[in-house]
Amino acid sequence: GTGVFVAALREALLRGEVDFAVHSLKDLPTSQPDDLVLAAVPQREDPRDALVARDGLTFEQLPDGARIGTGSPRRMAQLNAYARSHGLRIETVPIRGNVDTRIGFVRDGELDAVVLAAAGLSRLGRTGEVTDFLPVDTVLPAPGQGALAIECAASSADLAAALAELDDPYTRVAVTAERALLAALEAGCSAPVGALADLLADGQVVNELRLRGVVGTTDGSSLVQLSTTGPVPTSHDDAAALGRE
Repeated sequence: GTGVFVAALREALLRGEVDFAVHSLKDLPTSQPDDLVLAAVPQREDPRDALVARDGLTFEQLPDGARIGTGSPRRMAQLNAYARSHGLRIETVPIRGNVDTRIGFVRDGELDAVVLAAAGLSRLGRTGEVTDFLPVDTVLPAPGQGALAIECAASSADLAAALAELDDPYTRVAVTAERALLAALEAGCSAPVGALADLLADGQVVNELRLRGVVGTTDGSSLVQLSTTGPVPTSHDDAAALGRE
């Protein structure tokens, strides 16, 4: 799984083979090692999930009984719950592999569609293959989805300070709240938990943070949605407290 990549990069950091590591934030465990520091969380890309379907179909245009591939229990839970509540019949099919492999299942006719992170496709320059973006009201993303995390050794104070120039404070408070929600639900990275924090603005002034979460069973038979709104957190602890709430 994705944890293998995180572990390999962290080992390289601790051995001094690399100065800093860039992770996909949603793959990071919620507990931070004492000897490593999250020096920067740059501005987030699109957090949504994207559909790549045959014949350019959108999600609503998929045929009855459509086979949709995903390696994520979170996506399965929400797609199946949405289908149940809207009288649709779909089959979520567990798949593994890189982006080419996953999209290949659609190209080869084995699946009607696959669901992937929009940000990942964007970074690979493959947004043109997306046939639909799934609204967050339908499928909440993984905590931290669309954001990167730049990590370095805690002992490298000068490097951490330099990397901090890349930090986007709004993205950081949002993903901190999302990851605290994940940790509070005592779920690992593969558990079916979705979370998204939105910054709510009055004109040009950002004044509130809304955090939405979802947890459920992969067959969609049970889905619990939660939402809380509070002042924009000004510290890591405040953001984490909102997530736990």
